[in-house]
Amino acid sequence: MREYLLVFLVAASVTYLLTVVAREIALRTGAVAQVRDRDVHAEPIPYLGGIAMLGGLVAAYVVARELPFLSNGGPFVFEDAKIVLIAGAMVCGIGVLDDIFDLDALTKFGGQVLAVGLLIYSGLQFNFFPRPDGYQLALDPAQGALLTLVVVVATVNAVNFVDGLDGLAAGVVGIGAAAFFLFSYQLANLNGASLATTAALLSASLAGACTGFLVHNVHPARLFMGDSGSMLIGLVLSTTALTITTQFRGNELTQGADGSQASLLPFLLPLALPVLILIVPLADLVLAVVRRTRAGRSPFAPDKQHLHHRLLEIGHSHRRAVAIMWLWAALIAFGTVLASLYTGPRMWGSLGVMAAVTVVLTFVLPRFAKPLVAAPEERLPEPDSERSETL
Repeated sequence: MREYLLVFLVAASVTYLLTVVAREIALRTGAVAQVRDRDVHAEPIPYLGGIAMLGGLVAAYVVARELPFLSNGGPFVFEDAKIVLIAGAMVCGIGVLDDIFDLDALTKFGGQVLAVGLLIYSGLQFNFFPRPDGYQLALDPAQGALLTLVVVVATVNAVNFVDGLDGLAAGVVGIGAAAFFLFSYQLANLNGASLATTAALLSASLAGACTGFLVHNVHPARLFMGDSGSMLIGLVLSTTALTITTQFRGNELTQGADGSQASLLPFLLPLALPVLILIVPLADLVLAVVRRTRAGRSPFAPDKQHLHHRLLEIGHSHRRAVAIMWLWAALIAFGTVLASLYTGPRMWGSLGVMAAVTVVLTFVLPRFAKPLVAAPEERLPEPDSERSETL
């Protein structure tokens, strides 16, 4: 655990320091987000935060190779992690070109497909799923490759969709990575498997990179991750979950806490990642469509009743509104981890406490603070990404 903590700190520190370099590169190359009526920022903000996060991930990987415990974790731990980082660098490079030259959606999609193709060629793809009867549902190579392509590309674009408010995407992905680290580490521990895994290494590194970047990205943001960052962390997050299915057999990870049976989530979680990432903005979108349709308006007509607008109306500031959305993401992510590994009254009690705290902070906290009116510089944008295209 101490080595994973060091990996986290290295990724966070290097990402934090490299944001200065990334910002300078963005200013020199013209990769800058211009001000629009619906935007949060009141002045142009540089993109290319993905360069800093990629640097943090690579630094964490290099340091991890020299640590005594992780370096003896088996040949596939660092080999698989290296492949993920190379694929991440590919989509990050495509994102950098898009942040500078504004590529079309088809070109970006092609870059994503090439990166996933590298993963598949290297053996990082779905091979099987466990069944409740103890047997495995095997996938032929074509099925596994197609499923891997769909899941990874969907997650990459899900993160891009979430990237619409200062600090929201980095916070949500960082929380998801932290929860998945806890999940993969504890799952291996409960089953007596090696604690040195690619999933734990990558998730600790990703959580650190997101943390280091958030210092510069919370409102008012000094740097945006841009497509270079959103595509990078989306690919790393989805592939991190995928590595569990490539490094373990289905019958090796069946034990939960206190002798209970672990759920099938270890192998189904990669499929659920795009939905889990999108659950808050997706709920906002569904509510908006229902609300506008019932009012006899077009589902695409803009209004001021999105979730973040409502959080402002009840007294939250911009930062607190984003933090509340982080809380709901944490409730979903860590709640899923608890439910998959633990059972009994204590697990349900913990979930109940987590839900209660989240609800209280969302709806009761503003009653004890002076209501805040969103100033012009605190107006929140519509819930689309910093770039209008999701591919």
